[in-house]
Amino acid sequence: MNKKDIANIRKQFKLDNHRMNIREIFNVYMNKESGEIYHQVSQPFQMLDRETQELFLANFKKVLTGNLDAKLFELKFKRDVDDSSQEILFEGLKADSEDWKDNMLQMVEKMFAKATYEFDTVVTFIRGEIRKPTKKRNLESEEGGDDEVYSNEFILCSLNKTDQPKKALMFDYIEKEYKYYNFVDPIINLDSPLSGFLFPAFNDNAADVNHILYCAGKANQPDLSFIEEVLSCEDIFTAQDDKDYFDFILKEVIGDEVDSKVISNVYEEIDKIIQETEEKEESEVPTLDYKDIERILTVSGVEDVNTDKVEHAFKSVIDDEKHEFKANNLVPKSIKISTKIANVTINPKDLKHVKYITFQGKRCLLLEVDEEVVVEGFRLESETL
Repeated sequence: MNKKDIANIRKQFKLDNHRMNIREIFNVYMNKESGEIYHQVSQPFQMLDRETQELFLANFKKVLTGNLDAKLFELKFKRDVDDSSQEILFEGLKADSEDWKDNMLQMVEKMFAKATYEFDTVVTFIRGEIRKPTKKRNLESEEGGDDEVYSNEFILCSLNKTDQPKKALMFDYIEKEYKYYNFVDPIINLDSPLSGFLFPAFNDNAADVNHILYCAGKANQPDLSFIEEVLSCEDIFTAQDDKDYFDFILKEVIGDEVDSKVISNVYEEIDKIIQETEEKEESEVPTLDYKDIERILTVSGVEDVNTDKVEHAFKSVIDDEKHEFKANNLVPKSIKISTKIANVTINPKDLKHVKYITFQGKRCLLLEVDEEVVVEGFRLESETL
């Protein structure tokens, strides 16, 4: 799934939306001490009062919020595994109202088979259908719109912690006095899901039952045991992993010291690939293998680059010369240069305008600028060296 696919689904989670029909909601309350189910209830989603529906819809949107490969991950199911989550979820997608609960309870059992939490948790499942018009409504011909739609069924899961309520001081309007009040019922924290997933994944408006969209609780901190043991999916690289490994490979090929212009050129070349893909409106994220990296380093001005050198760097850093980096993960949004005197943040493309020089025996950071420099309302005097 790309960010456009996810955004299209996320925005459908709103009240009175005829393009999303959430048929059922199934809540399972897990006790932290026993690790067993304390309570479970399944009911039609529309039977909830509107305020409760709104709270859950906001929670479901949070499960689908975040950057790809940082908080959201499209995972591939493993083949030929026992107790496969792919089979459980697929059966639950097609089962009747009673049987689908059994399928979801199988998922809950897998979630808590080894995991322990310091608080009670609530696992929420919804099952529904999402519709998307195949083309926009033509106002003149009145064709399109909901006349013909893509229709796909889905299951979404949200795992949330419970918080103990705080003691409070309340004012009694009748007796006109302040009273101590202690809430005893736990509060389900729907603002920050611990994890969640959407099955199946969707690509170009088509369901892909071989993949699932997983949501991590924190960016670049996916629960690897949840991915492997609960979802039965293959290992992943986070966006941060990709960036770190890429940087290590660059150091392996280039060395520890490099001209700022070379690094700027590298980021610029990668950005070109990303822009070309977006212009072609391709849904696939562009990837770079060792041959692509070799070409990028060569045109960026790195000397003595060859296939063997880059391939060896891949093997020594990742132990996989066939690894492909996702281009979107490699270009940082900004680069921070930290010194004892000041911190400078610049766009990666502008790194070529930064020079590290020695002047009169002192190390200096030289910034090339096109405009006048204003500090505290004063224009700095220009000096020619």
